[in-house]
Amino acid sequence: MISRRDFLQVSMAASAMVGASGFGNWARLAAQQSLTQDDLLQFDTYGNVSLIHITDIHAQLKPIYFREPEINLGVGDAYGHVPHITGADFRKLYGIADGSPSAYALTYNDFTALAQTYGRVGGMDRVATVVDAIRADRPDALLLDGGDTWHGSYTCYHTEGQDVVNVMNALKPDAMTFHWEFTLGTDRINELVENLPFAALGQNIFDAEWDEPAELFKPYKFFERGGVNIAVIGQAFPYMPIANPRWMFPEYSFGIRDENMQAMVDEVRGMGAECVVVLSHNGFDVDKKMAGRVKGIDVILSGHTHDALPEPVLVGETIVVASGSNGKFVSRVDLDIRDGRMMGFRHKLIPIFSDVIAPNAEITQLIDEQRAPYKDKLEEVIGQTDSLLYRRGNFNGTWDDLICQALIEEREADISMSPGVRWGPSILPGQNITREDIWNVTSMSYGEAYRTEMTGEFIHVILEDVGDNLFNTDPYYQQGGDMVRIGGMGYRIDVSKPQGERISDMTLLKTGEAIDPAKTYQVAGWASVNEGTEGPQIWDVVENYIRRKGTVSVEPHENVKVAGA
Repeated sequence: MISRRDFLQVSMAASAMVGASGFGNWARLAAQQSLTQDDLLQFDTYGNVSLIHITDIHAQLKPIYFREPEINLGVGDAYGHVPHITGADFRKLYGIADGSPSAYALTYNDFTALAQTYGRVGGMDRVATVVDAIRADRPDALLLDGGDTWHGSYTCYHTEGQDVVNVMNALKPDAMTFHWEFTLGTDRINELVENLPFAALGQNIFDAEWDEPAELFKPYKFFERGGVNIAVIGQAFPYMPIANPRWMFPEYSFGIRDENMQAMVDEVRGMGAECVVVLSHNGFDVDKKMAGRVKGIDVILSGHTHDALPEPVLVGETIVVASGSNGKFVSRVDLDIRDGRMMGFRHKLIPIFSDVIAPNAEITQLIDEQRAPYKDKLEEVIGQTDSLLYRRGNFNGTWDDLICQALIEEREADISMSPGVRWGPSILPGQNITREDIWNVTSMSYGEAYRTEMTGEFIHVILEDVGDNLFNTDPYYQQGGDMVRIGGMGYRIDVSKPQGERISDMTLLKTGEAIDPAKTYQVAGWASVNEGTEGPQIWDVVENYIRRKGTVSVEPHENVKVAGA
């Protein structure tokens, strides 16, 4: 007799075959210059439940370019497994043809050339078209937003998230969970959440003073879809007070809270849930570990680490789905739920090719209305770039290299630091750089650019601490970002070593001298979690630098030597 896990493996293979044939069709159709919206949306409806997943939009309402990472190292049990496979290895794993639309969407190679062929991606008016098409096929499909939605743009900053809230409300999600939204501050997030026309979920969002579940954020919500009783449990970003300024939301505490998650799963099962979906902002590796520890979850819709995978990953009897970021993808998951059990599924990661998918006219108009008061500011040209500007990759991105150099020159520093955040669109060589482009990679409610003195020893401690966040072999000690970006300095990192032993050979680039642990250096950076940080806003620093340069040229550097990978 076939086991349920074996049955799901067969379902996984069927889903993979659908995905693989989809990739092949895109390549052939693109060669024939006939890639259509119908091709992207084609799906053999299956089972009795449909889930639509979007996550990590980061306030990107308009189409953008977005390059996937070149380096995404996995350590411990994650070594050599998705999402820690990139480029040619990724294409080989999924049978993706070089130069195809899926190669452009899912890998980094030849990005500039492929971008000129296939165009921009995303745009919430195009996402709306995809959502509408799925709902036309399966009217009671659940639309679930994985968070990092109300953060990351000029208009989002200046409206305190209202522009994105207005657009997302028009898409009519059924539920969402949270991360960067909390950096709007307690008062503002409370105001927005109280007025949401859909569920705000987080089983791990607690009242900090009483260590009790926060009343405003419910742990779960039930939905009846396709004759199935579905419980959606929210899982907000667990490391909020560590990765972001605790002083902005002191009333709340977070954490992974496995035991409470298990209690919530048991509770909803006891209340008649036939399908349990976790809407998560843990990060992919954390979700995989949770899936192995918490029993009774059918589906985890994963967010935070911005991974885009054309197939779910099966952990026991739980499927884990990763849907990318910046509005670049929408996931559709169809489930066959019988007698209170998930008996099979089909899945498709739908790339939002903006030149192929027709925009929803009402959502286009709504987006333009949000942007209208700021249009002149958004579109003002600050300079040009000769280089591809991108963010992503464990150790560097050219956008961050530019920011680091701007900090050194504008703030008269020896060394600069830029946080290893993963949000922010790409800019192609030859493009103008507008004010909106700068804000898309710097917008933050604590964007002050500090200038301070640090000893070489303290710089080493910072690098070791961030390195452990990224390369600790236990996913529960990872926070999901990338390595802090460094300007004016080089170093060696051995990712196989324990904390305190990874970083060596720290060198000041302008002199070639080794960093002296006892010596003091002038360091400029931004996004400090410390309250009361003083300095100009980072977007002004970067704008001044680009204006002064006129045209910027940033080639990928080799200042970080990686060992043990």
